[in-house]
Amino acid sequence: MLTVNNVSLRYGARVLFEDVNAKFTKGNCYGLIGANGAGKSTFLKILSGEIEANTGDISIDPGERMAVLKQNHFEFDEHQVLETVIMGHEKLYSIMKEKEAIYAKPDFTDEDGIKASELEGEFAELNGWEAEAEASMLLIGLGIGTDLHEKNMKDLDGAQKVRVLLAQALFGKPDILLLDEPTNHLDIKSINWLENFLMDFENTVIVVSHDRHFLNKVCTHIADLDFGKIQLYVGNYDFWYESSQLALQMAKDQNKKKEEKVKQLQEFIARFSANASKSKQATSRKKMLDKINLDDIKPSSRRYPFVGFKPEREAGNDLLFVEGLNKTIEGVKVLNNVSFMVNKGDKIAFIGTNEIAKTTLFEIIMGEEKADSGEYKWGVTTSQSYFPKDNSKYFDGVDLNLVDWLRQFSEEKSETFIRGFLGRMLFSGEEALKSAKVLSGGEKVRCMLSRMMLSGSNVLILDEPTNHLDLESITAVNNGLMNFPGTVLFTSHDHQFVQTVANRVIDIKEDGTIVDKKMTYDEYLELNN
Repeated sequence: MLTVNNVSLRYGARVLFEDVNAKFTKGNCYGLIGANGAGKSTFLKILSGEIEANTGDISIDPGERMAVLKQNHFEFDEHQVLETVIMGHEKLYSIMKEKEAIYAKPDFTDEDGIKASELEGEFAELNGWEAEAEASMLLIGLGIGTDLHEKNMKDLDGAQKVRVLLAQALFGKPDILLLDEPTNHLDIKSINWLENFLMDFENTVIVVSHDRHFLNKVCTHIADLDFGKIQLYVGNYDFWYESSQLALQMAKDQNKKKEEKVKQLQEFIARFSANASKSKQATSRKKMLDKINLDDIKPSSRRYPFVGFKPEREAGNDLLFVEGLNKTIEGVKVLNNVSFMVNKGDKIAFIGTNEIAKTTLFEIIMGEEKADSGEYKWGVTTSQSYFPKDNSKYFDGVDLNLVDWLRQFSEEKSETFIRGFLGRMLFSGEEALKSAKVLSGGEKVRCMLSRMMLSGSNVLILDEPTNHLDLESITAVNNGLMNFPGTVLFTSHDHQFVQTVANRVIDIKEDGTIVDKKMTYDEYLELNN
């Protein structure tokens, strides 16, 4: 068990945590959530001992081992991949190296023999003889093939290093596992593997993630970092979200009968307690959920941006025709005779491992890139708005405040209108006068979404709109596209986002050809399992 006692942390006048108390127990997975800047990663660093709190302490049951997903991708560059994974269990690795040093001695003494025998006993107790096999299994599950296991870490690319460091954290069945954004740089297959691993994991997990589908699959509890405190809730992310929204609505509307809200909460509990995120614990979790009262759920201090797209006119039936597009980039054919037709009301998720192929296709149909051959044609009643993956040209070197930046894209030029619009996107007061060139990644995304909303387009093309966003903004964009009455073409690595928005999937394969299916994302994944 991991216990947090009266932990506080301040940076000058800014208070991140104030007298935080919490217990994280064996057999549970806690999703640590909170708004951007709330201190989620900092809290994990306090738990791991990397940062010292101003007050309070962290205690772990005697003999328990903690493992942390390392963030320094260059720390192990001189070590082999398989060795790097085993280094995740410091005691086991230390014994291995000590054994090797003794056996390598040219003048092996009786004392060395006794010491080696003792080390062999400890090595066996720690399941050392299975270490390489376990490390290899973890690597393969995370998409690192055996051809890379003997290579040095410096020979791997950034995404591969992240996977090795994740395997390192998982290695050796740690008693407490701290994971900060573990799904970053993982493909769908690797994420599914990790979900299954954590669902079967019998010890304590605390995870920070912006992937709602992942949190829903693996979490038995939500640890909500808000108001400088941490409140633990039973259930997954969706349960916490809907419950907190219900509590917030009740707080806003005191005229509603509490009994009605309690009934709604009970309906939520009945629905979410059936979630099989940890089937062997489903019964105990249901018992805990059944004990929840509405008063146990506190309204959140989080602010959600308003994301809503309204087309100025309805598109006709002819939207987009793509015929025989071919494109080769640096000798690699990324689009190979690509043909498809977009129908009215389609919300198409473009998926596939080749990121360049998806972005290139969008750039071609938006006229920003030329195909080697083939053609495309937009319907005369369509109007398009494009969210590019790289938005730097809209901000780099632009010496405008946000009011003037957004005014460029608005027919209504009044400051009152622009400020009102920015306020709904969480740029209120002095925030609206920030310089466009100093914005964070998430702030730039919110500006680009504002630009799209002002366009009144009936076709939206979005290349990774969820990048750089926090959970609140992702949820807002998700809901905005679900409610949009027009047509959407988009890419995203957010499973829940794709599943809830798309009614059609176009998979761009490694050879540049496509598979086009009129179905949901989950249906497509099931079809290809």
